[in-house]
Amino acid sequence: MCASATPINRRALLPLVMLLISTSALQQQPASAKKKSYVVYLGGHSHGRGGAALASNRERARRSHHELLGSVLRSEARARDAIFYSYTRYINGFAAMLEEDEVAEVSRHPRVVSVFPNRGHRLHTTRSWEFLGMEEEGGRLKAGSIWAKARFGEGVVIGNLDTGVWPEAGSFRDDGMGPAPARWRGICQDQQASDNAQVRCNRKLIGARFFNKGYLATVGQEQVNPASTRDTDGHGTHTLSTAAGRLVPGANLFGYGNGTAKGGAPMARAASYKVCWRPVNGSECFDADIIAAFDAAIHDGVHVLSVSLGGSPAEYFRDGVAIGSFHAARHGVTVVCSAGNSGPAAGTVSNTAPWLMTVGASTMDREFPAYLVLDSNKRIKGQSLSPTRLPSNKYYELISSEEAKGANATANQAKLCIEGSLDKAKVKGKIVVCVRGKNARVEKGEAVRRAGGVGLVLANDEASGNEVIADAHVLPATHITYNDGIDLLAYLNSTRSSASGYITVPYTALGTKPAPFMAAFSSQGPNTVTPQILKPDITAPGVSILAAFTGLAGPTGLAFDERRVLFNAESGTSMSCPHVAGIAGLLKALHPDWSPAAIKSAIMTTARVQDNMRKPMSNSSFLRATPFGYGAGHVQPNRAADPGLVYDANATDYLGFLCSLGYNSSTIATFMTGASDGHDACPAQAPKPEDLNYPSVAVPHLSPTGAARTVTRRVRNVGAGAAAYDARVHEPRGVAVEVAPRRLEFAAAGEEKQFTVTFRARRGYFLPGEYVFGRLMWTDGDGGHRVRSPLVVRVIDSNKKKKPLSID
Repeated sequence: MCASATPINRRALLPLVMLLISTSALQQQPASAKKKSYVVYLGGHSHGRGGAALASNRERARRSHHELLGSVLRSEARARDAIFYSYTRYINGFAAMLEEDEVAEVSRHPRVVSVFPNRGHRLHTTRSWEFLGMEEEGGRLKAGSIWAKARFGEGVVIGNLDTGVWPEAGSFRDDGMGPAPARWRGICQDQQASDNAQVRCNRKLIGARFFNKGYLATVGQEQVNPASTRDTDGHGTHTLSTAAGRLVPGANLFGYGNGTAKGGAPMARAASYKVCWRPVNGSECFDADIIAAFDAAIHDGVHVLSVSLGGSPAEYFRDGVAIGSFHAARHGVTVVCSAGNSGPAAGTVSNTAPWLMTVGASTMDREFPAYLVLDSNKRIKGQSLSPTRLPSNKYYELISSEEAKGANATANQAKLCIEGSLDKAKVKGKIVVCVRGKNARVEKGEAVRRAGGVGLVLANDEASGNEVIADAHVLPATHITYNDGIDLLAYLNSTRSSASGYITVPYTALGTKPAPFMAAFSSQGPNTVTPQILKPDITAPGVSILAAFTGLAGPTGLAFDERRVLFNAESGTSMSCPHVAGIAGLLKALHPDWSPAAIKSAIMTTARVQDNMRKPMSNSSFLRATPFGYGAGHVQPNRAADPGLVYDANATDYLGFLCSLGYNSSTIATFMTGASDGHDACPAQAPKPEDLNYPSVAVPHLSPTGAARTVTRRVRNVGAGAAAYDARVHEPRGVAVEVAPRRLEFAAAGEEKQFTVTFRARRGYFLPGEYVFGRLMWTDGDGGHRVRSPLVVRVIDSNKKKKPLSID
């Protein structure tokens, strides 16, 4: 049995900056009246968290509202009649029916921060699933949506390996759900005596386990909180709810992104496997615990595992994720992993094993714009989710953080706004321009705030380019691009007198273009472990993703942040990974007999490589992106439901792959015991690594002399019946490609066909050592299927000199 947990105090969360009041209040006035509804915002209350629940404090706040408005209306009785909401817990303010001249007078009151119309707002979803084409505006199912076909993931169990779970989150409620699947063998494990730490499962959240022995063996018993499956970080709750969360109306962060939160497979069951704990020396999830969690998840009966963790690339036998995911895949569990956040440098992608799916991160068409308005009237667009605001129409002096360097700090420390690097006398009352890098983005704002600054402009470094991220900063802030940052700093340096400006209040903007483009942080290929396997496999939304959160950490995740929220917006490949895990769950519900390799193939071969401007996807510098960033492309869930053909693989295929890498028979036998259908040793003639039946093709060692390199693939028809497919090739620059046969004819569904792809370098048309990209597409004409595979080729340098990696 699972123990109960203290319910989260939802009333104590989400201090909204902008307050939405029902327009029905307009009906309270006669049609002839000139009064309209307004919100009068006064900031925050002085009674704090502990006093918010006290009736005496709330009544005192209510009386102060009556007094303030009464001083304008010349009557407290009239003020009481006009006010229809008093915000008395955390947000200080009220909503009232006012005439225009009354609004003008209220606005001039010294206690008033702002007055704004009570505008009607239309709800939008938390956006990523609409952006992926699974629903229309307003939450209506789109024609052909995989949600309807797969019954929202009903019957499937999705687990995650992460930081645990916050079970009270609305994303894990179980109303309307039946008993757990009969085959489920999981438990809710909790050895914590305290009721506050216990986790109670239900018919939605059907499993919760923790694994910490590997962690304790490394850091010592005294370094860990009492063992519990409860999420004290927020990361695990966010990722699990993204993959499998229920529909939760009214989800937002400080009023931004308001809509209905939902996971990829809302009717799937969820299970949490806690393997990550308080970071020690930069590590928080250890191989011993990861492998134990994989073992338990396989036993419990999960269908999909979302694993948003990883380390530096490592050979497969020295990587707990690679080992655990192999055994999971062998037992029919689809494993989806994050690519890592070490981009944009080449060769940084982690989780490179071919039996798991590796996900990069890209943007979607939603932003949270916040502008820096200069005294020259120039407006610089950035993004932010800061709930605090500067008083309207008041300009503040701007200063670069380098100019505000403290006496004991280096110029680089000040440039990056490292804590303690700023001179308080120089910063006080000013907006500070800091540069991205090294410390957390929100930490820079805290450094500015502690030094007495009133606002933050966060400028990208060159590597981050145009990737701007909306963060829940602790003070008014905006995050701007590299080019805008260069221009701003040049302006500050060239201005003889002090430059000034202010930061506008963020808002939610939809339909932004271009989208998607690759996030700068998303780790890049090529695969440094096995370059014959293209990684990452796919990309999905991973920037400013709104999902459920823990009640034990603030939205920045940092110790100084005492704010608490029900939902949080986070960015990283950790966020894109569960999007694909949720889609994999839908495919498993729709096609229960499909293997993990078939599910991966369907997702990859139906992906797109164009943005919403019908142009090739770009990177964060708005240069053309490549498969080393997005893999096969940006996921399209509805098309994945009916891919036409799939590239399947089983344990025997992986055995041949491992043998091709040079592992000896005894090692292979150990790795493959019980999984290779009797083939526990390498065959006499091992295949080439690039012959693994993979949905993409990578040939990193093509001869420059024109010698051919041929790879073999096979595809299975998963359509409704007989079909014929023709090959179309977009050749990589300087490389000739020949497919044989060029037409595949299937007599029935389930039939499998083999083909070869031969590559030859065209002399004089390539640069040695350079990667070039193309694609192979199988199409059945009027059948509507387009089965795409990226082609990645590098012609080796005949002089065998080491050259820096270059990517075309």
